[in-house]
Amino acid sequence: MMDGSRSDMGRWGGNPLQPPATPSPEPDRDRDRDRDRDRDRRSRRGGARSLWARCCGCCSGRNREDDEWGPETSGSRNRGSSSWNRRPEPESRGSGVNAAGDGTIREGMLVVTGVDLLSSRSDQNRREHHTDEFEYDELIVRRGQPFHMVLFLNRPYESSDRMALELLIGNNPEVGKGTHVIIPVDKGSSGGWKAHVTKASGQNLNLRVHTSPNAIIGKFQFTVRTRCEAGEFQLPFHPRNEIYILFNPWCSEDIVYVDHEDWRQEYVLNESGRIYYGTEAQIGERTWNYGQFDHGVLDACLYILDRRGMPYGGRGDPVSVSRVISAMVNSLDDNGVLIGNWSGDYSRGTNPSAWVGSVEILLSYLRTGYSVPYGQCWVFAGVTTTVLRCLGLATRTVTNFNSAHDTDTSLTMDIYFDENMKPLEHLNHDSVWNFHVWNDCWMKRPDLPSGFDGWQVVDATPQETSSGIFCCGPCSVESIKNGLVYMKYDTPFIFAEVNSDKVYWQRQEDGSFKIVYVEEKAIGTLIVTKAVSSNMREDITHTYKHPEGSDAERKAVETAAAHGSKPNVYASRDSAEDVAMQVEAQDAVMGQDLTVSVVLSNHGSSRRTVKLHLYLSVTYYTGVTGPIFKESKKEVALEPGASDRVTMPVAYKEYRPHLVDQGAMLLNVSGHVKESRQVLAKQHTFRVRTPDLSLTLLGAAVVGQECEVQIIFKNPLPITLTKVVFRLEGSGLQRPKVLNVGDIGGNETVTLRQTFVPARPGPRQLIASLDSPQLSQVHGVIQVDVAPASGGAVFSGAGGDGRSGESIPMASRGGA
Repeated sequence: MMDGSRSDMGRWGGNPLQPPATPSPEPDRDRDRDRDRDRDRRSRRGGARSLWARCCGCCSGRNREDDEWGPETSGSRNRGSSSWNRRPEPESRGSGVNAAGDGTIREGMLVVTGVDLLSSRSDQNRREHHTDEFEYDELIVRRGQPFHMVLFLNRPYESSDRMALELLIGNNPEVGKGTHVIIPVDKGSSGGWKAHVTKASGQNLNLRVHTSPNAIIGKFQFTVRTRCEAGEFQLPFHPRNEIYILFNPWCSEDIVYVDHEDWRQEYVLNESGRIYYGTEAQIGERTWNYGQFDHGVLDACLYILDRRGMPYGGRGDPVSVSRVISAMVNSLDDNGVLIGNWSGDYSRGTNPSAWVGSVEILLSYLRTGYSVPYGQCWVFAGVTTTVLRCLGLATRTVTNFNSAHDTDTSLTMDIYFDENMKPLEHLNHDSVWNFHVWNDCWMKRPDLPSGFDGWQVVDATPQETSSGIFCCGPCSVESIKNGLVYMKYDTPFIFAEVNSDKVYWQRQEDGSFKIVYVEEKAIGTLIVTKAVSSNMREDITHTYKHPEGSDAERKAVETAAAHGSKPNVYASRDSAEDVAMQVEAQDAVMGQDLTVSVVLSNHGSSRRTVKLHLYLSVTYYTGVTGPIFKESKKEVALEPGASDRVTMPVAYKEYRPHLVDQGAMLLNVSGHVKESRQVLAKQHTFRVRTPDLSLTLLGAAVVGQECEVQIIFKNPLPITLTKVVFRLEGSGLQRPKVLNVGDIGGNETVTLRQTFVPARPGPRQLIASLDSPQLSQVHGVIQVDVAPASGGAVFSGAGGDGRSGESIPMASRGGA
């Protein structure tokens, strides 16, 4: 391993891990669900100082109070009944009903004896609200859209009867904050909430309930109150009648509305996706199981908001919610979901490259309350996509190649050299990541001037603080594109990531520094995401920046730079560049020898002599480099119009001792032209590829029936892989499973077979990974088309929860 780990590793990976006083349990189908929900509700308490008090304004959704049905002051009742504003307490199922006041039910009272929320996955509500994939039995609806329910009464409903539905959330529900919603039946709209009788048949009453498009999201308690001449009645709360309300990208009145059905299918409902990594010239891709509909994940997402102490009144605002999620997916400041670690030592947790999805991470956080080790940018982004899609925000995972990390708000990447063009490392604080992964989520921005709706960047990877907290966004992509770095949130930092210039400064004889070269196409060279409705890669660079070198792009850069810490950075530029330089690296698999090349071209009319110095070192994908392990000096003479190639071979035995995560290396090329004093400088990153896992399905996949998959792997290295761990996961197919397989010899081929039981029909993705101290970033995926069970698909456990590692024998072993 290399010595050049981050100088600030303490703040990345060494934060104290303090769980909540009473960790929220992971939902388990074998336990008493009602008991768990009650305990979970008691355990959720707000944090000490909310994020709002530190960086955001509190946004409270309000509902117009109905005078007759609203909260009453003490002593205003004359019927001996409890206050209508009192929160209903959980009661045993056997009590049946709870009359107001003294608990007696007088003749003629309208008593609600039961409720059917039509909450099963096959019912109309779940299908119409696009929540039928959630592995939950409770009612899950999207705001701004009606749903249906049936009330069972002790007598027929009469025109003189009064009835109101109530929804309550939080520890201190208030009508004014939208946390206590009162919906009079057949009494018109109240802040977008209304309820109407659609059918009264005997002692059954069918209702159609409209939710506000600005409603708070979360899990609500539900109760019904009635009033008639004979007295008042209140239905006791029961956990079975809890209602989850989510954002609604299908509702045109919701500010998260998306006007493209194929986008909603991809960015809200798709449970798997592709995440891209590597370098621009050598793009790798991996499938990620978002698993936003897996049992327990929705509770984990809401638990994240609770752990932050986010006010319930602000949970109807997607701007605020997404900002909290960006802060809480990393563990800094608030003991959030994932601990970041870029050190290369993952012995106390899971190598970030080994994860195959978000489910295991989120369920572990929900179950224990402890931050999960470890994450890097693609893991933070994958989990963020899961959380935001689960809550109803259209979200995609985005990769930016050659992503800058600007530490001094100059909006440029500054690299300093001495008089001989040797890097001055003590001054080079900015870094360029080979790639960086973040998220786009879709919403209107009522807090910004018009023109900034649409895609917003949210980044949960803790790089720099925002208002003292490690969070980033939401930031309008449109503001990034035009260099409007004064727009909130965190636009200067994100702009620098995608569209800053790499500025080379050389120290002069008098000690001052002069710009000797500006590389204008070195940052944000390619920005990609998974395409809609396919597994192809989509180039979305044009949404973030104008074409490189265009007048609009230059204007955006210089507009942004004018607001940075070095507004006159372009004033002293020199340019005399008739010699061009291009760097190439051979595509190679881990374990193979390779060659790097520098191509020089003379575009001038005079002979040119170029002195080159090549330095090769390994690098983390974050731009942190190790010591130089190979270098070469060359002098090249170029006639007018001529080109020449300088090569440097690199043997496996030379780079093997130095390799770190991602298998990446950095070639620094510097030089100058004798005749013109033109300075040449280039940093080129490349990687050696890792092998894939081969997955084969053995037989047909049917809901509820055992199925088998075969995994084949060939070790590409001549050395033994030790402590090999496989991971297997797929929403609707297999709960996260960890398999310990021991050692795999050099160049050895192994075959592994595993069974699973599909839980949901349709096309599914089964994803696997392999990790060992000697080799990581090894993945495989297979599509599994699951047929419904003959009696209809019924949700059941998918292959166990896989919380603890399982040691398994190999099915077969063979040589290369």
